[in-house]
Amino acid sequence: MLIDDMSTGNGVGADMEAAIRMNASAVAIQCFIGGAGEARSLETLCRAVDAGERYGIPVLGVTAVGKEMARTTQYFLLAARMLAELGASFVKTYYCDDFEKVVAACPVPIVIAGGKKLPEDEALTMAYRAISDGARGVDMGRNIFQSEHPAAMCRAVAKIVHEKFTDREAFQFYQELAAQDN
Repeated sequence: MLIDDMSTGNGVGADMEAAIRMNASAVAIQCFIGGAGEARSLETLCRAVDAGERYGIPVLGVTAVGKEMARTTQYFLLAARMLAELGASFVKTYYCDDFEKVVAACPVPIVIAGGKKLPEDEALTMAYRAISDGARGVDMGRNIFQSEHPAAMCRAVAKIVHEKFTDREAFQFYQELAAQDN
């Protein structure tokens, strides 16, 4: 990245027709609520929603958080609600204090972003709390692929999301799988 503020970028990586050719299940649009690129990103979201409706492809509205943006419950509540009201089929946002208020204010399903790399037990606790507070899924990148045992971590997160494991149960499951890898 050559610039610090991603919200000043422009463009779409792939249009809806390209998503269809790639057999995509959904498309994601990053939105910069409160950032320099807010208007442009929200217009891109609305255009993607319109195209997605034509082709039956859902659109994920992603709450992008820049360095200067507030990471508060009020911010995430407002951003998630805006993305939903502009037509996003589901919303990706960050886990925060009083996350259940964010979920309650958003009329579409929410998935949480994994955020910065955490120790495995902490990442599983965040996933568990988010699901317990009403998130419908977890979109974790670095907390899985930077784990010492990424396959085990992925399976442990899935246990929380799909099988209602607690964070402790999931961490124990992770440790058992990790021990088998060694």
